Amino acid sequence: MRECQGPATVVFDKTLTEYDFGADHPMSPLRVDLTMRLAEQLGVLDRGLRVVPAPVASLDLIATVHSESLIEAVTRAGRMSGGVDLVHGLGTDDNPVFRDMHHASAHVVGASVEAFRQVWTGESLHSASVVGGLHHAMPDRASGFCIYNDVAVGIQWMLDQGAQRIAYVDVDAHHGDGVEKIFYNDPRVLTISLHETGQMLFPGTGFPGDSGGKAAEGSAVNVALPPGTADAGWLRAFHAVVPPLLREFDPEFLVTQHGCDSHMEDPLTHLMLTVDGQRAAYLALHDLAHELTQGRWVVTGGGGYAVPGVVPRAWTHLLAIVGGSPIDPHVETPLEWRDHVIELLGDGAPFRMTDGRTPAYRDWREGYDPQTWLDRAIHATRMEVFPLHGLDPYA
Repeated sequence: MRECQGPATVVFDKTLTEYDFGADHPMSPLRVDLTMRLAEQLGVLDRGLRVVPAPVASLDLIATVHSESLIEAVTRAGRMSGGVDLVHGLGTDDNPVFRDMHHASAHVVGASVEAFRQVWTGESLHSASVVGGLHHAMPDRASGFCIYNDVAVGIQWMLDQGAQRIAYVDVDAHHGDGVEKIFYNDPRVLTISLHETGQMLFPGTGFPGDSGGKAAEGSAVNVALPPGTADAGWLRAFHAVVPPLLREFDPEFLVTQHGCDSHMEDPLTHLMLTVDGQRAAYLALHDLAHELTQGRWVVTGGGGYAVPGVVPRAWTHLLAIVGGSPIDPHVETPLEWRDHVIELLGDGAPFRMTDGRTPAYRDWREGYDPQTWLDRAIHATRMEVFPLHGLDPYA
């Protein structure tokens, strides 16, 4: 890992857990609470990572990305605490209505935009908002557990401040469709999403041919991975696509979304990564930020529904890397934290910060095997997008 040479922050306060669809919904705020508890008890918040409070986003800020009708619908639904509004994607199984929904959603947006502000102003070199990463929300409707698209609002805020080249890398198991759509015609934003193929998984989009609008060809990059892809295949795909495109695009800022639902234990997806493979991706993105953007890196959370087994460990590793002090994977999780999990959930918690794997992958330059679905998927993305950036897809 490259050495960090600047302050790092995580934007958080406990009231952010008010973004809560109910006890039976996969998007439990407990994911975030257990992450912050684990990070604190492992000393992550004492080693180079400062916690800063999260403001609530204003209506005007949210409206830079979202329609007035969506904001009004969310506000109205939250007052009524019920009802269905299919036009705006509210009241569905994915996005049930809850009281004060607008306030809770605006708070998530405010937290993420504060992370963007921290990096834009130079107050932080790296800044994280683990409650954020709600990448499915569209300009005029909620989608896929996401009411407002905090990542897109943050990117738009940075563009409005004068940023010219922002790279967004999304490693969630689901396609980052909302962020892609919002910036599909903007050549200032490069969106890269590595996800389980839409043939098998919500939202059913994100194929190699989806590569940017007419004024921004090549600005959208999609790697549609086969179900069952594990650490070695995922890292092979990542390194075959992400570093060369980022180096050619030469971004001023790197923004990354870290849904950890790519894990083998996640109940909603079919990828097979371990916490160790996910940690390897976090380290690679950290190093790319230092190589290409002078370390200017905005980090968000995202999906991840294996609680407590996966999300707290994955995101605690992420926060430790953001803070410049990675955790040894073989470190034990604190007894106090495990006892809290048992008391809260009546279930056990992982004993160590590792799944016991040592991630490794075969470099793309060592050869392409057209007989494998994984390699065909990687090849399709490189063939579609690399020429649009002046890169040789066969190199």
